[in-house]
Amino acid sequence: MLLHTWVTASAALTGFGMGVVLGLLLAVCIVHSKTLDKALLPWIVASQTVPVLAIAPIVLIILGSLGITGLLPKAVIAMYLCFFPVTVAMVQGLRSPQRLEMELLHTYATGKVDTFWLLRLPASLPFLFPAFRVAIASGLVGTMVAELPTGAQAGLGARLLTGSYYGNTVQIWSALVMASLLGLLLTAMVSLIERLVMRTRRPA
Repeated sequence: MLLHTWVTASAALTGFGMGVVLGLLLAVCIVHSKTLDKALLPWIVASQTVPVLAIAPIVLIILGSLGITGLLPKAVIAMYLCFFPVTVAMVQGLRSPQRLEMELLHTYATGKVDTFWLLRLPASLPFLFPAFRVAIASGLVGTMVAELPTGAQAGLGARLLTGSYYGNTVQIWSALVMASLLGLLLTAMVSLIERLVMRTRRPA
């Protein structure tokens, strides 16, 4: 069962990393461009109205036709669920600095890049880490859903599927318990990183 847990965890973490990168890039584009704000944000919200159970087989078939199999297709499904909370939280966080703080940096002729690193990004951290916890849990769910239609032999989702086929309740409950423990472990890791990062931001 530990092997199946590792297979699922590796795909979930890969998808989480991809979702974080995509979410951060989208948020930065939205905050710094009114055109992209109006063009992208509605589509980002609309993308989450499509159930992952419906989109997962389509994505897996398309990637499979391109010869892409294994970990990456599952990571793409996980990314689909991860990027949304990261994007929304990052947009809110980047817009959280007060007008007085922005004007202060403007008086020092601070450019957009320096303003981002000195003010916007640090201000977004309290918004970002709760979104990371939501995203990594969602990514785990997405990974397990992606393992169902692929006929995968390894992974917690595969164990759930084979257990349901053969009526093996022990296997089903074992996979569910391991998935729960894995979710707790992943969110605890994010919480630990959050405490370490936020501690370095506190004034001495």
